[in-house]
Amino acid sequence: MLANSEAIRTLYQKLIGAWNDRNANAMAELFCEGGESIGFDGSQSIGPEEIVMHLKPIFDNHPTSKFVIKVKSVHLLDSNVAILRSIAGMVPPGKTEINSKVNTHHTIIAVRMNDSWRIQLFQNTPAQFHGRPELIEKMTNELREELMKDPKKPF
Repeated sequence: MLANSEAIRTLYQKLIGAWNDRNANAMAELFCEGGESIGFDGSQSIGPEEIVMHLKPIFDNHPTSKFVIKVKSVHLLDSNVAILRSIAGMVPPGKTEINSKVNTHHTIIAVRMNDSWRIQLFQNTPAQFHGRPELIEKMTNELREELMKDPKKPF
């Protein structure tokens, strides 16, 4: 089970690495044929081709921030299905500090297909904590700790 947990963490790290590298194709390759991505703004893309079509213009036309992540849990539901939950923050281009206004919760449902883990669902949910600024600060501090482990590698 530990090997599966590490494989799922690695899958997620590849997803974040592809985002940070602004590589839509590398991100999409990690998804199942009918895999879904739900973005921070609620946009939904289904399948690798649609995911590329959604992300490529973003990477081509906008200076995207880099993710800083902290995996909170990996739960194996059975030998072929798992849920990963993480918190994430973003460091804007040219900055060194996390923009706490765009902190988020990441959820991945991963499935094993032919001995390879793929993403069935990636959901990026804003962590606004309306009326509870102490929770935003707590989350941002957790992410800062991750950033300080290796400030040159923001994930």
